[in-house]
Amino acid sequence: MTSLGGTDLVDWNLAVSTAARITRPGPEVSRDEARAIVAELRRHAVASEAHVREFTGLGSGAVDTPVLVVDRMGWVRANVAGFRAVLRPLVSRMRERREGVPGGAALTAVGSKVTGVEVGMLLSFLSSRVLGQYETFAPAGPELPAGGGEGQAGAGRLLLVAPNIVHVERELDVHPHDFRLWVALHEETHRTQFTAVPWLRDHLESEIQAFLTEADVDPATLLERLRQAAQSLAGRGQDEAGARENDGGLGIVDLVQTPRQREILDRLTAVMSLLEGHADYVMDGVGPAVVPSVAEIREKFTRRRQTGAGRLDRALRRLLGMDAKLRQYRDGERFVRQVVEQAGMTGFNKVWTSPNTLPGKEEIARPEQWVARVKPTAS
Repeated sequence: MTSLGGTDLVDWNLAVSTAARITRPGPEVSRDEARAIVAELRRHAVASEAHVREFTGLGSGAVDTPVLVVDRMGWVRANVAGFRAVLRPLVSRMRERREGVPGGAALTAVGSKVTGVEVGMLLSFLSSRVLGQYETFAPAGPELPAGGGEGQAGAGRLLLVAPNIVHVERELDVHPHDFRLWVALHEETHRTQFTAVPWLRDHLESEIQAFLTEADVDPATLLERLRQAAQSLAGRGQDEAGARENDGGLGIVDLVQTPRQREILDRLTAVMSLLEGHADYVMDGVGPAVVPSVAEIREKFTRRRQTGAGRLDRALRRLLGMDAKLRQYRDGERFVRQVVEQAGMTGFNKVWTSPNTLPGKEEIARPEQWVARVKPTAS
């Protein structure tokens, strides 16, 4: 983050070093195996581009974005860089609040260290669960290039987290080569969405920045929520987290919602449901032709998605909003499938025409409403 009264709200360097201390490297593989896995993931990413573009009918974009095969700490560093870039409006708002508070800078200096440790714990937790990620607003750096200039928010980059992919393929006992290609198809779909639809990135960024600018929360409240998540991760406050899971309690993002933000969040939820559901639909649509064991992989992976690893894992997923992401996969995939059944892929692709043709939250749940409004041509 940018500085807040001369001090960062979160000590991001400490967050990274904390994550480095507690993050496990992943499953054991030999050096030769690791090289082979990295090379194979890169090949699958390249091959997936042609498969995805042919299946979706989305043309090639003008921007070249890199594919990076990373370990868990590589994912942590990449996301810290992204957080710093995206959260600047929220930090600016909090800085204004702190300037008029006696001793505010000193409080922030202490809080940033505490929160740096706790955010590092959260990043460590998440780093072992992400298989891949398309970073839409990734700032480039010497170790993590992106599709823009160094230090600037570029055109994005695709990350494949090799140790997590290997861990899950072993856990599910599926064909490793098929699983790696299947994962690459999903993430490549996200890259295709943003490179083939030039306005999509700017639209999403403007919505996120509007959401953050509207944030009406003081630093102490936000930090307390982060601490609650971190304490749950450390094994403290599990009963509270479990109760929150059962009573439909709020996630972190719910604390920073004004009425205006709720409107924006509804639109963001619809867009993210579309993007995630589209990626799931494409990976399964392409799968039968290029991934022989796709049916087995989908069945086992869906079961794993739904169950989680245990009570603490489920509580954390809810606290961090990860359950909402699982609903986005399900609801978005159903929307895409039903629209394609009615209007064909060409008709569905009208969704990418402009922000006005994106589905709203109600339309994601009721695809027939989107079809009636946009009137896509059947093909």
